[in-house]
Amino acid sequence: MPVDPEMLTEVDLLVIGAGAGGMTTALVAALAGLSVLLVEKTGQVGGTTATSGGTTWIPGTHLSDAAGVPDRVEDAELFLRTIVGQRGGDHLRAAFLRSGPEAVADLERHTEVKFAAATAHPDYIDAPGQAFGGRALGPLPFDGRLLGADFDRVRPPRREFMGLGGMMVGRNELSALLSPFASLTNLRTTVGIVGRYALDRLRYRRGTRLLMGNALVARLLYSLRKTGVPILFDATTDALLVEQGRVTGARVNGREIRARRGVVLATGGLCWNKDIRARLFPEPTRAYALGPVTNTGDGADLATAIGAGFDDGGDSPALWMPCSSYRRADGTLAVWPHIILDRAKPGLLAINARGERFVNESDSYHDFSVAQIKAGAFPAHLVCDADFMRKYGLGMVLPGARNLPAMLKAGYVTEAGSIAALARRIGCDPVGLQRTVEEYNRFAATGRDDAFGRGTSVMNRFNGDPAAGANPCLKPLGEGPFYAVAVKPADLASSAGLKGDEFGRVLNRSDQPISGLYACGNDLASIFRGTYPGPGTTIGPAIVFGWRIAKHAAGELCAEPLPVARAV
Repeated sequence: MPVDPEMLTEVDLLVIGAGAGGMTTALVAALAGLSVLLVEKTGQVGGTTATSGGTTWIPGTHLSDAAGVPDRVEDAELFLRTIVGQRGGDHLRAAFLRSGPEAVADLERHTEVKFAAATAHPDYIDAPGQAFGGRALGPLPFDGRLLGADFDRVRPPRREFMGLGGMMVGRNELSALLSPFASLTNLRTTVGIVGRYALDRLRYRRGTRLLMGNALVARLLYSLRKTGVPILFDATTDALLVEQGRVTGARVNGREIRARRGVVLATGGLCWNKDIRARLFPEPTRAYALGPVTNTGDGADLATAIGAGFDDGGDSPALWMPCSSYRRADGTLAVWPHIILDRAKPGLLAINARGERFVNESDSYHDFSVAQIKAGAFPAHLVCDADFMRKYGLGMVLPGARNLPAMLKAGYVTEAGSIAALARRIGCDPVGLQRTVEEYNRFAATGRDDAFGRGTSVMNRFNGDPAAGANPCLKPLGEGPFYAVAVKPADLASSAGLKGDEFGRVLNRSDQPISGLYACGNDLASIFRGTYPGPGTTIGPAIVFGWRIAKHAAGELCAEPLPVARAV
């Protein structure tokens, strides 16, 4: 008989937050025989993961062998040692690498959480031990209809990333849907996807064919329901309960819930916490975050209130994406993260107010944004010509540019007949921009970017366009009209967060574990110390440390004396 979460007053493990980390912790703990209550502040699960690509970076799994691109943990260790260097946290990364393959295998065997290793999804930085494929795992698609009424509990993707008002489309399907009559294959793909969506909308608010982060979240929720883990929705946690230095539970919706084995904080990180953002984030980046607005840094506030240590995140307090935006007619803000679809392609420039380049435009979204912050490039614009716009699109203007007039009318895109006129319209130096375009065109003609080395890294070239020639990331700007879109960094995840150890235990200000208190996901300071090694390096540690926390709470990762688990 299902347990009523409203009636629970004591469990073995109390998990606060139903993102990837919290859901994994609750699921694995229940499978290990612990009684668990998962508490979620909102009415939906998934947090930031639900709106993400869902890529999960876990080296050395059996899935890499199955995909024909075997990956070794030893190579990943060398890669991280080179990337992270002397920034600290070696023991946390060692624990992550050691447990990653086992955690994935455990989930595959005992739950509906299923992945496939990407055969081609390179790490973001060239360094010894890097992987081209096998290390980035993608969640398998999921049929949301299996969830029944719980389908509405899955946080939907961003509106900007859904077609026809609620249809999810994979990256490898986009070209077929944009050109359905280009081939019989394209037409079949389009009919299959759109037809399924049309049938879905007869019964559901959006499409039930779930992909990427939405599929991962749905798989976790489906597994939690099958395992019988109770979930308390719309539940606010306002204090941790402490007795003789040990966390013994929390006050949730005004009532005390005891936790014999501990409390796990997985509330989504700093995100919209105004005080912490004002203290740590550069001023131009404080206004907007990509996470849900309900992610207000509750975990950090709850833990620091009882003496937890806090880490500033190393190189950067957050992990960033360059984003463009405009205000919709209904007053809501449409935001587009520029991930891979446009920045890496040949014939696009990123310029500052002087009309000068400040970054390798094809680098990872995090590295692009870090360069923008360091250069003080506010505002910054992505600039391209008409041919680029037609071929690749730009942000919310999709390839083919069919919606370009609407985006021009909305003020999202600026258009001009000449480079100088474009510069004046976006408020940058016309002479500087003209000089920059001429220099860039010279680089493009030779295939070598002497200023920023664009197109020299594995990831640069993978995300470029091989049809461009010797350098897939370089092509001269040609005929007008010319276009520009303003971009600024928005944080997709926290790097700063609570100090923790290799078991996910939260440390106090003297770096000693706080008995009975754990943290994972974005609540725990990033194990990569403000660097961004590859695709999915936020979700990967969230899942693995969630697994480790559950195993530690169940007594399977250490020999510490623990209270005897009792049935609910």
